[in-house]
Amino acid sequence: MAERRDFNDRGGRPVKRARKKVCQFCADRTAFIDYKDVARLRNGKCLTERCKILPRRITGCCAFHQRELTTAVKRARHLALIPYSSD
Repeated sequence: MAERRDFNDRGGRPVKRARKKVCQFCADRTAFIDYKDVARLRNGKCLTERCKILPRRITGCCAFHQRELTTAVKRARHLALIPYSSD
């Protein structure tokens, strides 16, 4: 039998299925996200180059870790470890 593919309603082209993103903090089994670990916050694909927090749908974090990440970034900003914006 031929392989079954999912097709669009209109064009008849195969639909690309995006892989589900895995939370990097759950995968590393981190207990909590430390606001002093600036390298992990910046290089962990959680912030843009302008130091804006990326949303869950882009980072792939679970809701629990996204809330912790937001709190950690805001604390780091308050202590001037991360800039509020970089122009």
